Amino acid sequence: MAYSAYIFDLDGTLLDTLPDLVRLTNMVMEQRGWPQHTRDEILSYVGDGGRVLVRRAAPASVGQSEADEAYELWRSLYPEYGHALTKPYPGMVELLDRLKARGAKLGVLSNKFDAAVKAVIGEHFPGTFDVACGECEEIPRKPDPRGLLRMMDQLDVDPDQVVYIGDSGTDMSVAVAAGALPVGVSWGYRPVEVLHAAGAARIVNDPCELALL
Repeated sequence: MAYSAYIFDLDGTLLDTLPDLVRLTNMVMEQRGWPQHTRDEILSYVGDGGRVLVRRAAPASVGQSEADEAYELWRSLYPEYGHALTKPYPGMVELLDRLKARGAKLGVLSNKFDAAVKAVIGEHFPGTFDVACGECEEIPRKPDPRGLLRMMDQLDVDPDQVVYIGDSGTDMSVAVAAGALPVGVSWGYRPVEVLHAAGAARIVNDPCELALL
């Protein structure tokens, strides 16, 4: 069947943001006098939003209030350091142009904080997406399906007309919960076994495969 809307996760799906997350998180660790982390360690912390990333990166002995302060520092540094090294995955721009040309509606739903989502999408995909949202008061973190269902309403599409594309088990779970087709990508930050276990209906290895759905 032809789908009317394609909604994407951001980090690890549309964009390779990990180099910036490593740099930014380690900047915060350094400023707080805490140990820094390797790329693989920070990779293991991502997927549940910036606040959780910073909490996981902070030493176990750090209290919640101090971790929250570190997160606010992380957010304050994000506009300058949050996406300088970020790049779209190969073939992604061409895919989005192809979907848009055939009239598909396009969205982004991320666990990154909302202002950061809008900033990075505006920089890398100006004018491409009909709607782009991150975590905020109205949109809880995935896998809570309310944000995805709200986006479907904004796009005026039914769940069975929607493909939700992501690189994590959380992404597959939110798609299943909202009634969208859960499609995992193999180039992201989590193994495909995790995506299958969370309910992925399909795994794609190249962005161009999404145009065939």
